Amino acid sequence: MPVKLVLASTSVYRQALLQKLNLPFSTVSPDIDETPLANEDAVDLVARLAEQKAKTGGQLISADSPDEKLLIIGSDQVAVIDEQIVGKPHTIENAIKQLTNASGKSITFYTGLSVYCPQTQKVSTCVEPFNVHFKNLTTEQIKAYVLAEQPLYCAGSFKSEGLGIALFEKLEGDDPNTLIGLPLIKLINLLGQHGLCVLSAQNDFLIKDETVTR
Repeated sequence: MPVKLVLASTSVYRQALLQKLNLPFSTVSPDIDETPLANEDAVDLVARLAEQKAKTGGQLISADSPDEKLLIIGSDQVAVIDEQIVGKPHTIENAIKQLTNASGKSITFYTGLSVYCPQTQKVSTCVEPFNVHFKNLTTEQIKAYVLAEQPLYCAGSFKSEGLGIALFEKLEGDDPNTLIGLPLIKLINLLGQHGLCVLSAQNDFLIKDETVTR
């Protein structure tokens, strides 16, 4: 059965990361409530949301692909500062507040990753941590960064692939892609659990269309 790879996200950053694997994929936009549950910690939150995004993505596209094996990728990310979960700021004021709280501290980002196959109902999920050590930042530096890059829909209020790199003393983690939102090393392993070997697929992946956006 042909395989169809689907990214349950419209993030241009996650799409750019997935393109590194040199496999065609389409995208869907799962609309889910990302509010943490009562007493839910960061690891459980991102694992639950990544899995929910993958399964919701499967519902959105499965009717259109009756003759293809679907592998749906879901991902979610939060930061933890002073034991508090920090998500997307959404406003300039919140972004400045988040970065002010992070200044001079080492914080941990948790990225949940899930691969779901609607046909088999199999879901594979993991959570990848990544540590960020922030410089001691002045209020002027923080405001200048936020106004320059507008990181309003990024957990932690920065874009590490852009000017955000100027905020850090040091980065620590197994996969630098994790911080941007899609840990590719773990993703390759999860796809393998569903029978898709990324390296072998370079020769015999059965979908030859160009990447499309749904």
